[in-house]
Amino acid sequence: MEQKKEKFFDRMKSNEYYIRWGKNPFTYVTAAVLLSLFQIITLATTKSPWGVSGAFATWGAWIFEAFGGSVDKWYYFASPGAQATLEGGILNHPDSWRNFGVIFGALAATLLASGFKIKKIKSKKQIFAAAIGGLLMGYGARLSFGCNIGALYGGIASLSLSGWVFAIGMFAGAVVGSKLLVKYFMT
Repeated sequence: MEQKKEKFFDRMKSNEYYIRWGKNPFTYVTAAVLLSLFQIITLATTKSPWGVSGAFATWGAWIFEAFGGSVDKWYYFASPGAQATLEGGILNHPDSWRNFGVIFGALAATLLASGFKIKKIKSKKQIFAAAIGGLLMGYGARLSFGCNIGALYGGIASLSLSGWVFAIGMFAGAVVGSKLLVKYFMT
């Protein structure tokens, strides 16, 4: 059995399709074209633009309700559409399926490229910075009704001024965040 595995992986390492599509990263142009195609397919099939962070709010509501809470009176979930989404469950939620695809697709791409590594955590500061950064990004995504996909990519693609304002704010935030990261957490 072990020999079969070794032969399989030896063949994969020399397979030109694996090297081209699984091992080597895509060019920026290829990635941009694929993102655009996926955006068009998503819009055509679901009648709504691609979004990521909205599903996380719904997941939070499902978890809250699983522990006995109720979100029926919350403004964000008060509309008939939001209530229908909550009643439909996670398996009937297209945004959840896209998020599962992003998560498992990223894992598959990492495994195919042999890039998966468990690294030792350098310090408690690193954990703190990651947790605070993740919370701030998630909170900001919900305040702006979208992350870089919905607010930036979808906004600019639909020729919305808000997409360009988001781009400027995201760039400024990346500059400030990078400087804070280097100053306080990379020492």
